[in-house]
Amino acid sequence: MGVVQFVHRGDFKHLERFLKGYSTEKLVSVLDRYGQEGVRALASATPVDSGISANSWSFEAGLDGDRGLFIEWTNSSVIKGGTPIVVLLFFGHGTRNGGYVRGQDFITPAIQPVMDRISDAVWQEVTR
Repeated sequence: MGVVQFVHRGDFKHLERFLKGYSTEKLVSVLDRYGQEGVRALASATPVDSGISANSWSFEAGLDGDRGLFIEWTNSSVIKGGTPIVVLLFFGHGTRNGGYVRGQDFITPAIQPVMDRISDAVWQEVTR
């Protein structure tokens, strides 16, 4: 089974220092809440043919020693050979008869408002 993974990397030294000692369980619960919201947003934005790809979104949120706090959305719908269908939808793909289906960025507009709400919710939690 193929998995599509979205990762944001950056230097969070100052934030990590600020959050050190803060209850990570509370922050993970915030991520869990918005993880499901992200699944709904991605599912509703995914182009629909059969509906399989739209219904194949999931998320995981937690605390990892290497990554720290994380949230990750994945889509398990793949074509024969293991290529994730949402990658083909996002970037475009060739067709059997030599045509080309242009990709469309349906992910960013769907997930950006959720990411903004996550940022606000985490900030509210740590400034209480």
